[in-house]
Amino acid sequence: MIFDAIRESHDLQRDLCRKLTASRGNMAAREVLFLQLKVELMAHAAAEERFLYASLLMEDSGLDASRHALHEHHEVDELLDDLSSQDKKQDGWIATAKQLSFKVRHHLKEEESKFFQLAGRLLSEAKKTQLARKYAKEIVRMRNHYAAEYKSVAVSGASGQVKPAKPAFDKPATRGSASAGAKFRGKSEPRRTR
Repeated sequence: MIFDAIRESHDLQRDLCRKLTASRGNMAAREVLFLQLKVELMAHAAAEERFLYASLLMEDSGLDASRHALHEHHEVDELLDDLSSQDKKQDGWIATAKQLSFKVRHHLKEEESKFFQLAGRLLSEAKKTQLARKYAKEIVRMRNHYAAEYKSVAVSGASGQVKPAKPAFDKPATRGSASAGAKFRGKSEPRRTR
């Protein structure tokens, strides 16, 4: 059903918000987390607006709820724009990221507790299943579309989710062995230290 497909993205958004607002020190990691969240939010909004909100806007009793949800998507877009233009090292950046996280979590909770119930009453079972297929296909397409703008994130072919472009991104750097360093320098023996 459409709601299960949307909840998968909601869970991912919550997780990325939590990780982003907890990020400290490592600005490269913060940048990648932010881009993962940005791509996920933008792709989710596009797919959700096309395949859930548009259907509900056609129903008189779905107008107000859909307009409200669209307004909240717009507020999230504005916060993403603010965060994209600010220096991620400044304290004000993390404060804005916390605002974004609060707004996203509020929207998701409201959508799951109110909007989904309304949509569940207005849409037939066949329509919910049809919309789920279209939404699932569209969110992956939109993730690819938005992720293509950045070199540090990519969409996993297996899961269709936004991931760091470098698979070893979260692994700590390790030093090579002395023998490997010697081979790199063209020597047969490691460098001696005093």
